[in-house]
Amino acid sequence: MSNTHTGACFCGAVEIEVSGAPEAMGYCHCGSCRAWSAGPVNAFTLWKPEAVKVTKGEELLSEYAKNPTSERQFCIRCGGHVMTGHPTFGLTDVYAATIPSLDFRPALHVNYAETVLPMKDGLPKLKDFPAELGGSGEAIPE
Repeated sequence: MSNTHTGACFCGAVEIEVSGAPEAMGYCHCGSCRAWSAGPVNAFTLWKPEAVKVTKGEELLSEYAKNPTSERQFCIRCGGHVMTGHPTFGLTDVYAATIPSLDFRPALHVNYAETVLPMKDGLPKLKDFPAELGGSGEAIPE
């Protein structure tokens, strides 16, 4: 498997490239991710910011920051969601669906206390975030 993957927004005007291996992959169940993704759960891949590069259409990216922990970026042409910068974590979330060639292997669920779609998949379910990212690190049952 290649260690470089490309992806794009919904219309293809903005293209990105990720390289290396993600720091983590999983599912987020928080209300903000659900509202932003218009789905009951959001599949994330977290990367060091230097591993993520906009290769086309950077001028078409806009950003919305509801809070200081999430800088959500989207294409102004199609509205397609591309990635979210998490400056307090030192990571960038490139939505798993945006990079289809990546072998998505989720390792955990975060913010599971807010779930609206219980998932029995045997993965750890964290109440909020891992302790090293400022959360409680508390696991809750499936």
